[in-house]
Amino acid sequence: MIIDEQIKKLIALTLQEDIADGDHSSLSCIPVEEQGEMKLLVKEDGVLCGVDVAREVLRQVDPNIKMEQYMHDGDAIVKGDIVFRLNGSAQKMLTAERTVLNFMQRMSGIATSSREYVELVKDTNVTLLDTRKTTPNMRAFEKYAVKIGGASNHRFGLYDMMMLKDNHIDFAGGIEKAIDAANEYQRSHNLNLKIEIETRNLEDVKRVIEHGGVHRIMFDNFTPEQICEGVKLVNHQFETEASGGIVKETLHDYAVTGVDFISVGAFTHHIASLDLSLKFVKSL
Repeated sequence: MIIDEQIKKLIALTLQEDIADGDHSSLSCIPVEEQGEMKLLVKEDGVLCGVDVAREVLRQVDPNIKMEQYMHDGDAIVKGDIVFRLNGSAQKMLTAERTVLNFMQRMSGIATSSREYVELVKDTNVTLLDTRKTTPNMRAFEKYAVKIGGASNHRFGLYDMMMLKDNHIDFAGGIEKAIDAANEYQRSHNLNLKIEIETRNLEDVKRVIEHGGVHRIMFDNFTPEQICEGVKLVNHQFETEASGGIVKETLHDYAVTGVDFISVGAFTHHIASLDLSLKFVKSL
């Protein structure tokens, strides 16, 4: 993961939240001069993610902590694997411990879940996408983890793509008015963003096709059978995306409809963190 200035700031805020005026547990019972070794132990099979983030957490806590890395983001990991070893101040390693684990456990959980979904549709041409259903201030980390798992990112935020959903359409006064307003806004603000519009039934799809002015049509809460009909109607004039209530058990049924994309909110909002542990090895 590229550790840019924004990522550094987010990590610093996370550390401040945890440490505040001091790690009093470690300060009270570990001598300041105590040096030691710890290891990142895998306790559950999955896909590894977040090593670069862990390295930055450790750097911010104490740049003198040394990491000997054995595994990398995207690697398949099994219970008993050792991802890396740390050498340095015992106090500082313990101060960093929970923040390292919070990032790596959640990111590895997302990467693991994403890869499971991707494996289910590897015999098709569909692209799986994440959504904006992310943890506040964790979006960059979570979307990176989705990519490590093999899926792809949808828009990052409200600013890099226009998505006209049901509420936008209803407030605007209908499909055609929403599309026209979005295009006029782009012209007046000198923007060049893709426009996606949500459809709730096949009649909506026909209206979008007739009116034009968008790049992608979303089939929201359609059945696989309805999506097959929608894909035929669109006939490659626009990109197509299936969304809404799609779970592992039904994913393949949607993937074989011919739709271009399937968005899966569960990648980031309905996952279990992977079980990892940072454990004492020895004092030095």
